[in-house]
Amino acid sequence: MELLTPGTGLLFWQVIIFLTLLLVLSKYAWKPITESLKEREKFIEDSLDSAKKAEEELVNIQKKNEELLSEARKEREKILAEAKTLSNSMKDDAKNNAKEMADKIIADAKKVIDSEKDKAMNDVKNTLAELSIDIAEKIIKKDLSQDSSQKKYVEDLIREINKTK
Repeated sequence: MELLTPGTGLLFWQVIIFLTLLLVLSKYAWKPITESLKEREKFIEDSLDSAKKAEEELVNIQKKNEELLSEARKEREKILAEAKTLSNSMKDDAKNNAKEMADKIIADAKKVIDSEKDKAMNDVKNTLAELSIDIAEKIIKKDLSQDSSQKKYVEDLIREINKTK
């Protein structure tokens, strides 16, 4: 049992060595160790703060990128809509111009046709009048006493006119 209970002298020297070691450690080792632990703790806190700030900046940048992308999409849609409107407007203008030109050409052609028709009718009337005058002259020049000879003469003249055409 003596092994389990230490002697008083041994306890005295152990207490003195422990207190000396405690004094030496507190003077030379604990201050640097606690200071290095405080510095490390501060470094870790600063690193965490920087990481939080970087994360917030990243979130802000992502939001700005999304906003810019959204604005770019809206601008693209606006430009496409304007281009489509302009294209449709140009198509409609081209169709209207083509229709107007076609209508003008048709109107001019109708005028030309009407004028040629009038001219042809006048020529027919003039020819008919000349033929009528020629027939009348020939009838008057010939002394015809009988009705039947007049009819025969007119029929001969008509046949003659038909042959010349």
